[in-house]
Amino acid sequence: MTTTIQCLDSAHGEKWSIYRGDCVELVKQMPDRSIDFSVYSPPFADLFIYSESERDMGNCASDDEFMAHYGHLLNEMYRVMRPGRICAVHVSDLPARKSREGFIGLRDFSGDVIRAHQAAGFIYHGRFTIWKDPVREMQRTKSHGLLYKNIREDSTRNRMGMPDYVLLFKRPVTSKAEEGEVVKVTHTPDTFPLDDWQQIASPVWTTRESDNDRKLAHLDHVWMDIDQGNTLNGRLARDEKDEKHMCPLQLDVIDRLCLMYSNPGEVCLSPFTGIGSEGVGAVARGLRFVGCELKDSYFAVATRNLEATEDKRQVQLFG
Repeated sequence: MTTTIQCLDSAHGEKWSIYRGDCVELVKQMPDRSIDFSVYSPPFADLFIYSESERDMGNCASDDEFMAHYGHLLNEMYRVMRPGRICAVHVSDLPARKSREGFIGLRDFSGDVIRAHQAAGFIYHGRFTIWKDPVREMQRTKSHGLLYKNIREDSTRNRMGMPDYVLLFKRPVTSKAEEGEVVKVTHTPDTFPLDDWQQIASPVWTTRESDNDRKLAHLDHVWMDIDQGNTLNGRLARDEKDEKHMCPLQLDVIDRLCLMYSNPGEVCLSPFTGIGSEGVGAVARGLRFVGCELKDSYFAVATRNLEATEDKRQVQLFG
């Protein structure tokens, strides 16, 4: 059955469709149990401000307000996910500010995301940590907790560097009828060698300086060698009203999650498409992709990035 998605704009390719609009309203229009895998990086509460729209989850007054908004999306995500399949969510813990929270420290954003998914019915399936260079973090964020001068003056002010996490959630099988809808993800020793699995199974992955010519499907040093610079260029999507930069998920991570948790030709969803990182990774891995993006400049860049990944035949996934 064909479903027509009501949206502000849309773009389509042979293996992808992206829709501009509020992700909650867009996912709500998608068919039940139509998504095989989902990977995305949600707004980190108010850390990144993407637009002035009231539908932008980054425009929130508090973490509780963000989680209430995010919870509406998760209810729809649970409905559209195929039973037994995985959502992979890129997060980080967040700094607490004296002016906003009343103290200087950290906010357990990753824990809040876990609890939000559990409240929507998902099973917390796992987590891995992406190691990030604390020197580069200090240079980028100017965090007082990473300054060496505090080691000499008062080292109780210091903290460790802030890693990223990918949280894995499974949509459970809840009935006999749903058992019949389960599609397993299978591999062979040729498509997924034992050595690759032993590397992927590590709960911590380290970064390195980029070799951006590296092919996405290349699996040397898998998971223990995430390329921090292997991202799509977010600067192309910025406009004059942007207040803070965006942080695309590394293509290495997307590619290997698609390999691990999907079969070729299945449908991958990102409700926060941004400039198209998850879509590019999914299509390059042989999946079909459907995405949602509210901001018009990011939507335009995502379209160009996806068009560059495959030919431009207009084949829609949903309507």
